[in-house]
Amino acid sequence: MSLFFYKSIAALLIFLISVVAILYPLRKKHTHTHTESLELGEALASGIFLGAAFFHLLPDAIALFNQIYPHTSYPIPELICVGGFLLMLFLERLSIIHATCHPRHTIPYVLAAILIIHALTEGAALGIGTTISSTTMLFIAIVAHKGSESFALCVTLMRYRLPMWELVTIIAIFSLMTPLGIGVGASINNLSPAANGELIEGIFKAFAAGTFLYISTLHHIRFHQHTEETQGLLEFGFLTLGLVLMAVIALWT
Repeated sequence: MSLFFYKSIAALLIFLISVVAILYPLRKKHTHTHTESLELGEALASGIFLGAAFFHLLPDAIALFNQIYPHTSYPIPELICVGGFLLMLFLERLSIIHATCHPRHTIPYVLAAILIIHALTEGAALGIGTTISSTTMLFIAIVAHKGSESFALCVTLMRYRLPMWELVTIIAIFSLMTPLGIGVGASINNLSPAANGELIEGIFKAFAAGTFLYISTLHHIRFHQHTEETQGLLEFGFLTLGLVLMAVIALWT
């Protein structure tokens, strides 16, 4: 099997996984009901984002910075992570202050943009691979969290009651970004120096970790303040389940 054909199959499978993962929440959206199952799905998504931040994005960013700047002791990726967290908090506060003039929140669009860029960069990383073995490892890592990220993005967007056409458009773009990144990476394999590519990847992963941390903590609490103790504990259980899921995935990726 040629490497090009192998990457093409990987791109197709990743796209299909992204699409399949959003079918259930989209079907619930079509019924115009915000059921308990979707509340639990949002809690699960928050756990996934929290796990992605601590077990995937931030550790990867720290490793990349240590590799590029081995003699620097200052916690640069952690600082970038805090910056991402504060930016999301600022946007949330801004959207509340100007709610009467600007009723549409900016948070879901910022989150979608971050996930879309992340999907593009991870696809490019796979596309740049020069051997089937290295490509296979990246493929496993992407598949391990692609479905959970698609699900988490979908239920987070639904929380803001976006129009169906807008929601589907964002999800479609997100689903296509990793396959597109694979094609771009395979086409421009030697365009940029490796060190520059690793620095950009490290900065983005650290920043994304901060935004995911905000989405899964303060942002989650704001939308899930229940008076019923049993419902709140059940949602906490699903959040923990999402966190554990990403922790288990980290064992193999």
